[in-house]
Amino acid sequence: MLRIIGRVIYGVSRFFRVVAGAALVFLIGLTILDIIMRMFHRPVVGTYELVAFSGAVVIGFALPITSWMRGHIYVDFLTGALPVRARNGFNLVTRLMGIVFFAMAGVNLFRVAMDLKRNGEVSLTLRLPFYPVASGVGTGCFVLCLVLLSDIVKIFRGEYE
Repeated sequence: MLRIIGRVIYGVSRFFRVVAGAALVFLIGLTILDIIMRMFHRPVVGTYELVAFSGAVVIGFALPITSWMRGHIYVDFLTGALPVRARNGFNLVTRLMGIVFFAMAGVNLFRVAMDLKRNGEVSLTLRLPFYPVASGVGTGCFVLCLVLLSDIVKIFRGEYE
């Protein structure tokens, strides 16, 4: 059962990676188009807003798969010298701290999203609502919590690293 849940978490993380990749491609394409259009004195209206929104989506949606694949930067010269049991303890504590931090971040992002929706906050130029982006990044934080929980299960089963 735990393996099935792990596969589901991995599948959701991969889907989020696709969304993050699409947002990144959009961001790059829009930036290139804006540069070209500026040469003709016709900049793309709202580029700044769209790049900011896309950047938030890229970061928020790439977090889970990056953690799953351990693609983040970490320094292991201290933990590498520790015995396996101590290393597992260190990994357990850091994963628990990550769950607490990203759960709090996710809850707060959803609170902000609800406030943004309630107040009707939109971007200045394109009048795009902010709340879907805040909700999406909050969802990414919650999926990251599931990835970290999966790491904890792997630690206890001796499958981590």
